[in-house]
Amino acid sequence: MTTPALSTTEDEPSRPVRLDTLVRLRWIAVFGQLAAVLIVHDSLVSEALFWVALAVVTLYGSLNVYLLWRFHGDARLEANGVALLLGVDIAELAILLFLTGGMQNPFALLFIGPVLISASILPSRLTLMLGLLAIASATVLMFAYFPLPWPGDGSFELPWIYVFGVWLALALAIGYISVYAGQIAEESRKLTQALAATELVLAREQHLSQLDGLAAAAAHELGTPLATILLVAKELENDLDPASPMLEDIRLLRQQAQRCREILSKLSEFPAPGEMFVRMPIAALVEDVVAPHRTGEAVIDVVMPSEGGPEPIGVRNPAILYGLGNLVENAADFARERVEVAVSWNADSVWIMISDDGPGFPPEIMDRLGKPYVTSRRGRRKGEDSPGLGLGFFIAKTLLERSGGRLTLQNRRFPQRGAIVRIRWSREEFEHPAETLWGSAEQESEPDEAAASAGRA
Repeated sequence: MTTPALSTTEDEPSRPVRLDTLVRLRWIAVFGQLAAVLIVHDSLVSEALFWVALAVVTLYGSLNVYLLWRFHGDARLEANGVALLLGVDIAELAILLFLTGGMQNPFALLFIGPVLISASILPSRLTLMLGLLAIASATVLMFAYFPLPWPGDGSFELPWIYVFGVWLALALAIGYISVYAGQIAEESRKLTQALAATELVLAREQHLSQLDGLAAAAAHELGTPLATILLVAKELENDLDPASPMLEDIRLLRQQAQRCREILSKLSEFPAPGEMFVRMPIAALVEDVVAPHRTGEAVIDVVMPSEGGPEPIGVRNPAILYGLGNLVENAADFARERVEVAVSWNADSVWIMISDDGPGFPPEIMDRLGKPYVTSRRGRRKGEDSPGLGLGFFIAKTLLERSGGRLTLQNRRFPQRGAIVRIRWSREEFEHPAETLWGSAEQESEPDEAAASAGRA
């Protein structure tokens, strides 16, 4: 019969902790407790207490042996199973403390351990239950316990006020440390999930770029047979008698072949295989970003500088395309009437400024924007109560910073309204991205292009 809390069927979701991890930590506790019991053997009030304490530690160790025998070491426990084992840890510690002085025993601080582990890996509901169990055990041990083992025939009793202070400190430590550890662990989990989502988005953009290259290759390869079909269709149309019943079918065939040719001519505008990161002027890059968002209510204007030297020419970087696209989409959603995308550059730097005439960024989250899962009760989006600037904004910021960009956010000065996002690259980083990101792809394309040229020759 399978224990539900510790079931390890493959079709269940992944558990937070490996059983082997908990078992190894519990072995440390077993050996430490065994050593402590043997050391204070001569100081215990009676021989019976020694054997009872030894039996408790032995049963605790036997549970570890049973878990290793019953389940595989690599099994992952669900939250309830982990909470059950941590609850057993608290109960076993409480029994040993009952036999050795209760809250007067300095090892009472070990109650914090299971609660801290729970706060790091378990839901707050289970952590609260374990914290209450630890505090309840400590409360009972204030009044019910055997005297603290002490050398010689004398006894040792701490003042009640001091014992109460230890209990209060333990309760406060359990509450504070569990909340603190839980917050840190949750932040870490969210950051990990957000970074995983960032990698997924970037991989998707690269996959789309690869599909663009395949489409261009298909357009190139299909061009010759399609031209032959068009030529034959035209000759048949000219040779057939105007009264022939086949004339209409041939004319339809020619029209559809011509339509295919127009479609392929559009596909040929995509980069060919091996040219996934083609170079393009910044004006074309910004137009690629803005074009999908011109269908909304807000008017999107692109402002180019009248001077500043030669126009920067960079690679078609998926990170920049997605990051800028997300910022433009946010601005278009939150704008009342107009979004402006202003581009400027000089010999050293390249800037893109995205501004809108909406309500602006909520002041209470301005300093935290760009962190994962940042939300606010007062949203900017029209008709919504949520700002919609959580994970999506974090991904956009992360991708742009990976491309070498630096983001700054601000609201327009009163009486103007709206938000402003500025992205700055050094001109060198914009025109020549780091080889670790894009250089390998460009280098791999050179042999392919050489081989293709040799094949054409």
